[in-house]
Amino acid sequence: MSACIQVEVVYALPDEQKVLQVVVPAGTTVRTAIELSGILMYYPAIDLSVVKVGIFGELVTLEQALTHQQRVEIYRPLIADPKALRQKRAQKAVAEGRAHGVTGARRRD
Repeated sequence: MSACIQVEVVYALPDEQKVLQVVVPAGTTVRTAIELSGILMYYPAIDLSVVKVGIFGELVTLEQALTHQQRVEIYRPLIADPKALRQKRAQKAVAEGRAHGVTGARRRD
């Protein structure tokens, strides 16, 4: 009989989060832990074919093997690209005269 490990499967929405503890055989994959946790019953909109997952904030594949006490995180898609938003704010600051057009440094006139 193989040893068992305990892992957490986590999914968060803006107004709620679900943290489920699951005991699985050692070497279980991220995909299997998600399926065994039952979280897909709570959130049927989660599509494992497109969703990104991670362990403690590091992106991993669904086929990554788990070890004891790891935290599997299921990520929601981004609504807006953070890089594009920063660039838009910087362009607005230049247009309003609050930043230098070349260096981006704050104007102190």
